Amino acid sequence: MRQVSLVRPAPEGMGIMSIGVPAGSDVELDLRLESVVEGVLVSGTALVQLAGECSRCLDPISDELEVDVQELFAYEETDAFGRTRPGAGGATGADDEDDDEQRHLVGDYLDLEPVLRDAVVLDLPLAPVCRDDCPGLCPQCGFRLDDDPEHHHDVIDPRWAALGGLQVEGETGTTRTTSPTSADDEKDED
Repeated sequence: MRQVSLVRPAPEGMGIMSIGVPAGSDVELDLRLESVVEGVLVSGTALVQLAGECSRCLDPISDELEVDVQELFAYEETDAFGRTRPGAGGATGADDEDDDEQRHLVGDYLDLEPVLRDAVVLDLPLAPVCRDDCPGLCPQCGFRLDDDPEHHHDVIDPRWAALGGLQVEGETGTTRTTSPTSADDEKDED
Protein backbone atom coordinates (compact mmCIF):
# COMPACT_ATOMS: atom_id res chain seq x y z
CA MET A 1 0.00 0.00 0.00
CA ARG A 2 1.20 3.49 -0.82
CA GLN A 3 -0.23 6.89 0.23
CA VAL A 4 0.12 9.75 -2.26
CA SER A 5 -0.79 13.45 -1.93
CA LEU A 6 -0.59 15.46 -5.14
CA VAL A 7 -1.64 18.85 -6.48
CA ARG A 8 -2.18 18.88 -10.22
CA PRO A 9 -3.82 21.34 -12.67
CA ALA A 10 -7.38 20.57 -13.67
CA PRO A 11 -7.95 19.39 -17.26
CA GLU A 12 -10.35 21.04 -19.72
CA GLY A 13 -14.03 20.18 -19.75
CA MET A 14 -14.55 19.05 -16.17
CA GLY A 15 -18.04 20.37 -15.55
CA ILE A 16 -21.47 21.06 -16.93
CA MET A 17 -22.89 24.13 -18.66
CA SER A 18 -23.63 26.23 -15.55
CA ILE A 19 -20.81 25.16 -13.20
CA GLY A 20 -17.50 23.35 -13.40
CA VAL A 21 -13.83 23.21 -12.50
CA PRO A 22 -11.84 25.97 -14.23
CA ALA A 23 -9.10 24.54 -16.45
CA GLY A 24 -5.70 24.86 -14.82
CA SER A 25 -7.03 25.33 -11.27
CA ASP A 26 -5.52 23.18 -8.52
CA VAL A 27 -6.86 19.67 -7.93
CA GLU A 28 -5.70 18.31 -4.56
CA LEU A 29 -5.52 14.51 -4.57
CA ASP A 30 -5.11 12.36 -1.45
CA LEU A 31 -4.90 8.80 -2.73
CA ARG A 32 -4.15 5.34 -1.49
CA LEU A 33 -2.73 2.85 -4.00
CA GLU A 34 -3.11 -0.81 -3.11
CA SER A 35 -1.83 -3.79 -5.04
CA VAL A 36 -4.52 -6.46 -5.35
CA VAL A 37 -4.66 -9.67 -7.37
CA GLU A 38 -6.42 -8.04 -10.35
CA GLY A 39 -4.36 -4.83 -10.46
CA VAL A 40 -4.02 -1.60 -8.48
CA LEU A 41 -6.92 -0.27 -6.42
CA VAL A 42 -6.89 3.53 -6.22
CA SER A 43 -9.05 5.12 -3.53
CA GLY A 44 -9.10 8.51 -1.87
CA THR A 45 -10.43 12.03 -2.24
CA ALA A 46 -10.04 14.94 -4.62
CA LEU A 47 -10.64 18.58 -3.68
CA VAL A 48 -11.50 20.92 -6.57
CA GLN A 49 -12.48 24.58 -6.92
CA LEU A 50 -15.77 25.30 -8.71
CA ALA A 51 -16.80 28.35 -10.71
CA GLY A 52 -20.09 29.03 -12.44
CA GLU A 53 -23.24 31.09 -12.29
CA CYS A 54 -26.39 30.95 -10.20
CA SER A 55 -29.23 29.34 -12.13
CA ARG A 56 -31.74 31.82 -10.68
CA CYS A 57 -30.05 35.24 -10.74
CA LEU A 58 -27.04 34.55 -13.03
CA ASP A 59 -24.55 35.99 -10.49
CA PRO A 60 -21.11 34.37 -10.49
CA ILE A 61 -20.55 31.75 -7.81
CA SER A 62 -17.53 29.84 -6.57
CA ASP A 63 -17.25 26.92 -4.21
CA GLU A 64 -15.15 23.88 -3.27
CA LEU A 65 -16.12 20.30 -3.90
CA GLU A 66 -14.58 17.21 -2.33
CA VAL A 67 -15.30 13.94 -4.11
CA ASP A 68 -14.46 10.34 -3.30
CA VAL A 69 -12.53 8.40 -5.90
CA GLN A 70 -12.26 4.63 -6.13
CA GLU A 71 -11.24 2.64 -9.18
CA LEU A 72 -9.50 -0.63 -9.98
CA PHE A 73 -6.82 -0.43 -12.66
CA ALA A 74 -6.21 -3.92 -14.06
CA TYR A 75 -2.74 -5.17 -14.91
CA GLU A 76 -1.86 -5.46 -18.58
CA GLU A 77 -2.37 -8.91 -20.02
CA THR A 78 0.95 -10.69 -20.54
CA ASP A 79 2.03 -13.98 -22.05
CA ALA A 80 4.01 -16.71 -20.26
CA PHE A 81 7.25 -14.73 -20.72
CA GLY A 82 5.88 -11.50 -19.19
CA ARG A 83 5.55 -9.70 -22.53
CA THR A 84 2.50 -7.58 -23.18
CA ARG A 85 0.09 -9.44 -25.40
CA PRO A 86 -0.89 -7.87 -28.70
CA GLY A 87 -4.32 -6.33 -28.31
CA ALA A 88 -3.95 -6.20 -24.53
CA GLY A 89 -6.63 -4.14 -22.93
CA GLY A 90 -9.13 -5.40 -25.48
CA ALA A 91 -10.89 -8.73 -25.12
CA THR A 92 -12.81 -10.65 -27.70
CA GLY A 93 -16.40 -11.78 -27.78
CA ALA A 94 -18.77 -11.27 -24.85
CA ASP A 95 -16.11 -9.66 -22.66
CA ASP A 96 -15.93 -6.53 -24.87
CA GLU A 97 -18.53 -4.64 -22.82
CA ASP A 98 -16.90 -5.51 -19.49
CA ASP A 99 -13.45 -4.64 -20.82
CA ASP A 100 -14.60 -1.21 -22.05
CA GLU A 101 -15.59 -0.34 -18.49
CA GLN A 102 -12.37 -1.75 -17.01
CA ARG A 103 -9.44 0.65 -16.71
CA HIS A 104 -5.92 -0.69 -17.29
CA LEU A 105 -2.43 0.17 -16.15
CA VAL A 106 -0.16 1.19 -19.02
CA GLY A 107 3.24 0.03 -17.87
CA ASP A 108 3.58 1.62 -14.43
CA TYR A 109 1.18 4.47 -15.23
CA LEU A 110 -2.51 4.94 -14.64
CA ASP A 111 -4.78 7.66 -16.03
CA LEU A 112 -6.91 9.21 -13.30
CA GLU A 113 -8.43 11.95 -15.47
CA PRO A 114 -11.55 10.00 -16.64
CA VAL A 115 -12.14 8.68 -13.11
CA LEU A 116 -11.82 12.16 -11.61
CA ARG A 117 -14.02 13.71 -14.31
CA ASP A 118 -16.77 11.13 -13.71
CA ALA A 119 -16.66 11.66 -9.93
CA VAL A 120 -16.74 15.47 -10.15
CA VAL A 121 -19.41 15.79 -12.84
CA LEU A 122 -21.73 13.36 -11.06
CA ASP A 123 -21.45 15.39 -7.83
CA LEU A 124 -22.11 18.79 -9.43
CA PRO A 125 -25.51 20.40 -8.80
CA LEU A 126 -27.72 20.52 -11.91
CA ALA A 127 -29.05 23.96 -10.96
CA PRO A 128 -26.47 25.70 -8.75
CA VAL A 129 -27.67 28.65 -6.66
CA CYS A 130 -25.76 31.44 -4.94
CA ARG A 131 -27.86 30.86 -1.81
CA ASP A 132 -30.89 28.72 -1.00
CA ASP A 133 -33.35 31.64 -0.82
CA CYS A 134 -32.16 33.41 -3.99
CA PRO A 135 -35.27 35.06 -5.54
CA GLY A 136 -33.79 35.11 -9.05
CA LEU A 137 -34.89 37.37 -11.89
CA CYS A 138 -38.29 38.81 -12.82
CA PRO A 139 -39.84 36.56 -15.49
CA GLN A 140 -41.36 39.56 -17.33
CA CYS A 141 -38.46 42.03 -17.49
CA GLY A 142 -35.35 40.28 -16.13
CA PHE A 143 -34.95 42.65 -13.15
CA ARG A 144 -32.86 41.20 -10.31
CA LEU A 145 -35.45 40.56 -7.55
CA ASP A 146 -32.83 40.66 -4.78
CA ASP A 147 -32.37 44.40 -5.46
CA ASP A 148 -36.09 45.15 -4.91
CA PRO A 149 -38.17 42.37 -3.31
CA GLU A 150 -41.38 44.40 -3.88
CA HIS A 151 -40.89 44.46 -7.68
CA HIS A 152 -43.97 43.27 -9.57
CA HIS A 153 -45.97 43.84 -12.75
CA ASP A 154 -49.74 44.26 -13.06
CA VAL A 155 -50.41 41.57 -15.62
CA ILE A 156 -53.93 40.89 -16.81
CA ASP A 157 -54.60 37.27 -17.62
CA PRO A 158 -55.67 37.21 -21.30
CA ARG A 159 -58.48 34.78 -20.43
CA TRP A 160 -60.06 37.45 -18.21
CA ALA A 161 -59.33 40.43 -20.49
CA ALA A 162 -62.68 40.07 -22.28
CA LEU A 163 -64.47 40.86 -19.00
CA GLY A 164 -62.91 44.33 -19.04
CA GLY A 165 -65.69 45.70 -21.23
CA LEU A 166 -68.61 44.54 -19.06
CA GLN A 167 -71.03 47.06 -17.62
CA VAL A 168 -71.18 47.05 -13.81
CA GLU A 169 -74.06 48.66 -11.92
CA GLY A 170 -72.85 50.35 -8.77
CA GLU A 171 -74.60 50.73 -5.41
CA THR A 172 -75.73 54.26 -6.33
CA GLY A 173 -77.51 52.94 -9.42
CA THR A 174 -74.96 54.31 -11.88
CA THR A 175 -73.54 52.17 -14.65
CA ARG A 176 -69.88 52.23 -15.53
CA THR A 177 -67.42 50.24 -17.61
CA THR A 178 -64.75 48.39 -15.65
CA SER A 179 -61.62 46.45 -16.32
CA PRO A 180 -60.29 43.48 -14.38
CA THR A 181 -57.63 45.64 -12.73
CA SER A 182 -60.10 48.29 -11.58
CA ALA A 183 -62.37 45.57 -10.17
CA ASP A 184 -59.42 44.29 -8.17
CA ASP A 185 -58.72 47.81 -6.96
CA GLU A 186 -62.34 48.15 -5.77
CA LYS A 187 -61.97 44.96 -3.71
CA ASP A 188 -58.84 46.36 -2.09
CA GLU A 189 -60.64 49.59 -1.16
CA ASP A 190 -63.56 47.76 0.54
